[in-house]
Amino acid sequence: MTGAFDDLLAANERYADDFQLAGFDGFAHAGVGLVTCMDSRIDPLGLLGLRPGDAKMVRNPGGRVTHQALLALILGVNLLRVERILVIPHTRCAMASATEAELRARVGQASGQDATWETFGAIADQESQLRDDVARVRAHPLIPDSVAVGGFLYDVDTGRLRQIV
Repeated sequence: MTGAFDDLLAANERYADDFQLAGFDGFAHAGVGLVTCMDSRIDPLGLLGLRPGDAKMVRNPGGRVTHQALLALILGVNLLRVERILVIPHTRCAMASATEAELRARVGQASGQDATWETFGAIADQESQLRDDVARVRAHPLIPDSVAVGGFLYDVDTGRLRQIV
């Protein structure tokens, strides 16, 4: 594994040479909290016209409001000036295009290991799941009603957001 990260470390050196974010306070300056998928086709800040320091972001498979994502949103709202929360899954998501059994089989085949015991979180109905995730955020007692919460679907082929809830 020696050298496996050399290109990234070199890129970091170039990045650090012109680093402009020193001294940031860690607050969400645009008041935005965001949950989206880990998919590399998504540029969370860019798709909303934001810059570093504007938002608190959580990324995970499927852009789900998991327990950890919900904890991050609670902290963002109560400690880091988040006033608006967007939950943004996307089109052509692997989590919404396969069943749990299919994901287990694919991971098992790729890894050469038994993956039948793992739960990956396949999404049978993306829009219904998005509505449930938004409702979960809105209903949490540590997220006040004054926080705007919306659910959107990001189209990876057009770059457009469509509000679902």
